[in-house]
Amino acid sequence: MSVSPARLTAFNILLRVLRYDSYAQELLHSEHCADLSTADMGLTTELVMGVLRWQAALDSAIAKWASQKITKLDPEVLVALRLGAYQLGWLDRIPTHAALHESVELVKTARKRSAVPFANAILRRLSESRTQIKPGPIDSASTATELANISSHPQWIVNRWVAAFGWDVARKICQYDQRVPATTIRLRDRDAEKRLQKEEVTLAPGLLMNRARRILAGDVTATQAYRDNSIAIQDEASQLVAAMVGSGSRILDCCAAPGGKTWAIADRNPRSLILAVEVHHHRAHLLKKRVTAPNVLVVNSDARTLPTNSQFDRVLVDAPCSGTGTLARNPEIKWRLTTSDLAELSARQGELLKSAMEHVSTNGRLIYATCSLESEEGENVIEGALRDNSRFRIASIGSILQELVEQGELVSENFTSLIRGEFLRTIPGIHDCDGFFAAALERFR
Repeated sequence: MSVSPARLTAFNILLRVLRYDSYAQELLHSEHCADLSTADMGLTTELVMGVLRWQAALDSAIAKWASQKITKLDPEVLVALRLGAYQLGWLDRIPTHAALHESVELVKTARKRSAVPFANAILRRLSESRTQIKPGPIDSASTATELANISSHPQWIVNRWVAAFGWDVARKICQYDQRVPATTIRLRDRDAEKRLQKEEVTLAPGLLMNRARRILAGDVTATQAYRDNSIAIQDEASQLVAAMVGSGSRILDCCAAPGGKTWAIADRNPRSLILAVEVHHHRAHLLKKRVTAPNVLVVNSDARTLPTNSQFDRVLVDAPCSGTGTLARNPEIKWRLTTSDLAELSARQGELLKSAMEHVSTNGRLIYATCSLESEEGENVIEGALRDNSRFRIASIGSILQELVEQGELVSENFTSLIRGEFLRTIPGIHDCDGFFAAALERFR
């Protein structure tokens, strides 16, 4: 029995994620999936993202029947077993024989024939208890340990969220992470909405931003509006952060790739000089291809050592971070992140912020943002930067959001839930978007 294109592609992508710390979303939009039909692409995406979201639960189910520890299994065998277990536990429409036999065929295809009897035995055991593979409802969790196990999250991350946000919010974050998030676009051209509707894409208004639309049905990437850049796929929290930068004649975007915020800033400031900085050469190249606005100058440089002494009246530091606010879209992050990573990221973020502050003109505004839920990457970075630079103070997030409401950009007049202390913080499960932290700093001397 041959392996279907969807399962084989999912297998190869999951192997790359496991072996090389690749990102699933990037692989799903790469040449690996170029020849798949629409139906096969849908199944591949479901398999890849489902396995990554529920990896701990899948491993727990496999471990019940395995004669050796999960960590001792060959990567090819482990990935094949995870794929089989996910289909058996979550995909009711997949026949048991298809999930079982094709998973065994994957082991053969990977030239691990000596492991075939082992894999076959485990998958048959799982098929006999198919209804018991999937954990119970997250609402049934009564302790942090149960919440971590049921929602397939690392215990240490759940413990942090319970301590930082409280039990109810932590549970909602975990629930959100395990769902397929909405695809959201930003309308760059007002006529694009009508054009999308003609191409059978069903839209709903955004919950935060005026130009945001949520995709209810249809393939937006197959439309002419997508091909001619009349729309941009961008989460609403990301759109909000870009809008917070505001307007200025000279704008610096310190960590610009992949370019969603750069593009939004350029659309808002078509006559301004925008310097978009990206440290990685290949990402800078892609940024230049993606953001074609004539007023955007892409510079391949480390933002900590910018090749300019120029001052800017608006600066964005969208710092590289852990990404714990994006686990619904990037579930592999939760399996590779460690507490030591947070310390390293925080130190780098502090360096980026302090360097960027040197390029803010008097009375200028700097927006610091991360798509992280962790205080080390948010509040702590701001505290450290202000301690070392007395020329800056924290600007009122409430005033900035109120200004966006008055300008018609922010449609949620009840924006107080977006504010936590002196900062913006969107929380998955509380707000139907990615989790972002943002602070506004102003230079007053």
